[in-house]
This record gives sequence, structure tokens and C-alpha cells, in this order.
Amino acid sequence: MMKRIWVLASLSVLVASGNALAGNPGAGQAKSKTCAACHGADGNSATAEFPRLAGQHADYLVKAMKDYKSGARKNAIMAPQAANLSLRDIEDLAEYFSSQPGLAQKY
Repeated sequence: MMKRIWVLASLSVLVASGNALAGNPGAGQAKSKTCAACHGADGNSATAEFPRLAGQHADYLVKAMKDYKSGARKNAIMAPQAANLSLRDIEDLAEYFSSQPGLAQKY
């Protein structure tokens, strides 16, 4: 019985810590003002020149921003934008943009 309680308690801690690492879409919206200039206020860029972020998977957006920040992904515009973002900023932005409905229309 004690083993069962210990396992359940351990799983609860793991689940709670996983949720603590997830981004906050409300905070991401507040942090997205700079992004809006190119990607649109809700992540639906008005031009094919800038990718649409709305509706993308959050994990993809996190990886892309981390790669811009580290230099693994090269882009003269995005590198300086990502340089000062914390991991929390990246997660918040990713959650915000992934929660926005993407537009199915073509440019």
C-alpha cells in the first residue's frame, strides 16, 4: 500500500512540474508586441515574406526560437530578436502563438 501511495505521489509531482514548465499564453500575448510588426498581432502574417506563427505546434516554435537564440538556425532578423529572450519568454510566446487560430488561406 505504501509503495502505491509513493508511486502516485511521485507521478503527481512529475505532472505538476511538467505543467509548471509550460508557457503562459496570456504572458506570451503581452510579450508578442515586437513580433507583431512582422508576424501580425495574432501570428497571422499578412505577407508571405514573414511566416505565420498562429496555430503552429508550441514545441516547434520553442525549438525554432531556441535555435535562433543559439545560432543553430540562421536569420539576420530573428537572431537579434531571440538573443534576449529567456526560456520562460520563449515558452510563453510559443503557447500564445500556438493557441491562435491559423488562417487556411494562401497569401
